[in-house]
Amino acid sequence: MTLEKRDRRYIAISTYEERAVPKAAGFHWDRSAKVWYTDDAGIASRLAQYAGPELIEELAGAARARVAKRNASRAADVDVDIPVPNGLAYLPFQRAGIAFCLAHEATLVGDAPGLGKTIEAIGVINGDVSIRRVLVVCPATLRLNWRRELERWLVRTLTVGIASTTAWPETDVVIVNWDICEKLRDRLRDETWDLAVLDEHHLAKNPKAKRTQATLGVEANKRKGQEADNGIRARRKLAMSGTPIVNRPAEAFPVLHWLDAEAWPRFWPYAMRYCDAHNSGYGWDVSGASNLDELQEKLRVGTARFGMVRRLKTDVLTELPAKRRQVIVTPANGAQAAVDAETRAWWAHEETVTAMRAQVELAKAGEDEGTYEAAVARLRDATRVAFTEMSIQRHETALAKAPAVVAHVLDALETTGKVVLFAHHHDVIAALRDGLAEYGPVVLTGETEMADRQAAVDRFQADPACRVFIGSITAAGVGITLTASSHVVFAELDWVPGNVTQAEDRTHRIGQRESVLVQHVVLDGSLDARMAQTLVEKQDVLDRALDRETEWELPALPAPAASGSTSRGRVAQLAERMTDEGRVIVHEALRTIAGMCDGARAIDGHGFNKIDAAVGKSLAEAATLTNRQSALGLIVVRKYSRQLGPEMAAALAGLTG
Repeated sequence: MTLEKRDRRYIAISTYEERAVPKAAGFHWDRSAKVWYTDDAGIASRLAQYAGPELIEELAGAARARVAKRNASRAADVDVDIPVPNGLAYLPFQRAGIAFCLAHEATLVGDAPGLGKTIEAIGVINGDVSIRRVLVVCPATLRLNWRRELERWLVRTLTVGIASTTAWPETDVVIVNWDICEKLRDRLRDETWDLAVLDEHHLAKNPKAKRTQATLGVEANKRKGQEADNGIRARRKLAMSGTPIVNRPAEAFPVLHWLDAEAWPRFWPYAMRYCDAHNSGYGWDVSGASNLDELQEKLRVGTARFGMVRRLKTDVLTELPAKRRQVIVTPANGAQAAVDAETRAWWAHEETVTAMRAQVELAKAGEDEGTYEAAVARLRDATRVAFTEMSIQRHETALAKAPAVVAHVLDALETTGKVVLFAHHHDVIAALRDGLAEYGPVVLTGETEMADRQAAVDRFQADPACRVFIGSITAAGVGITLTASSHVVFAELDWVPGNVTQAEDRTHRIGQRESVLVQHVVLDGSLDARMAQTLVEKQDVLDRALDRETEWELPALPAPAASGSTSRGRVAQLAERMTDEGRVIVHEALRTIAGMCDGARAIDGHGFNKIDAAVGKSLAEAATLTNRQSALGLIVVRKYSRQLGPEMAAALAGLTG
């Protein structure tokens, strides 16, 4: 293998056997030139050992620059002077964050919740005297907080106003909430702002949502003849969120494209690299995650005009205690009927959906395209019905669980000063409020008037008689400070880990001096009890993408072949090469595994699992197999080949695939 530089591109010239090395390093394949290439010197430096002396020196310089940029994106302090009002002071890490933003035209500010990103944004205004016109887009619940912080922290006299659908303020700084951006699209685009700040930018994660298109725009679509719309125009751009990737890497692309369309030009190359994009047989699935270490590197190092600054509390606030998380499983007792109903509904729907998925898989081996399409349609309908009905069942379980949650909080209040309690549904929140009435609870939900929201927070923070704060996860989960408590209880779960983290961090913020205890109260056997571990696993994926430092490791040569999703067309291709002997081998392997199958729902070394069980057993029970059925069976049994004897496993490995 050799590494060369041609014009602005770094070219890796490799043999077919070596192809996994440049691919793993982040190079792209140029089909026309038949070479691996990258425009990124940092990526090229991973293959520096294959370059000549002059190119090695160039790459070494680029590597040093990347290290400096990476360190700056994590810096806890920096020796710069940034104007600040008399009597106030930036914390050291805030000063470093402001300096990072001032060094770039576009910055993704991903500091952990509670570190004061609002103050950092205002520090950018203070540090750049050319900024006169500022647009702030934020959640409705934070409009007053933004105005208050601007009036407190600005060192220059800039007027501040809040926009509505009926009135646009003629002020230097205009604050707009996300909910009305679609209606104010033209006003947002009327000028090129000196600074545009998108607070809680994850609210614009869906590229098809009108609020996203009104603020971030959309990428060009040559196939549809659609030109690029670069969204709100600004000389400087800040996109801020404590959870920049809420649920999956695909959700970060719209804001990255808005920040720097040259660095992040098109979604599909991004999806193929970082979202584990693959054809699931029902269409393209971009909900996964891949190459997360590389994604974090690219975000932190960025470009000359773009970068991400992200610091964790453990990195910059060593005096701030860590959070402790617990899942509190309580007996169902009086809620047993609701849990049983939820469980029955869950299993019934899962069995139905599993059967539908198996029908889709078996239809891949059929000759009739209409049968396959009908199976896919039935699966979609069954999934939609299951989701709707399970939402109803979970609501009923949450209502039945309310007394158990109240009892748990009452016990907690015996040993702790104040408790913050989160839930979803208004009737659940009402039940919690009534059960805890003797402790003077305040409530903040989407129905709470704007003027009353800050009053509720202030009372909880200052009034010793108010010992419980009850809020909905969405309305009270961002932008407010509840450091009077170090104990958070979730009465209901949110499937999105970013929302849970945001809600937790209402207490885990600057000013908190105690270790924060976060508890999820779940009923034994309930769906929430099963969801808890999945939430933790999802949060781990996000941590890998944003916070973990890892070393690059390239695979050994030659790289093993990777198996991907199998479409109906692929089954047909395999069937064309299936022989009579192959059909016999596959059928025997299917019957062998089916004979030891114990019905497990996960791979456990004993037969098929879940959907594979339905598909594998159906094929095993057939008198004979067609070529298509044999091709489908081959794909299935290879997943379980370790359960077969060495002779049969070798025979399977010898079949064309």
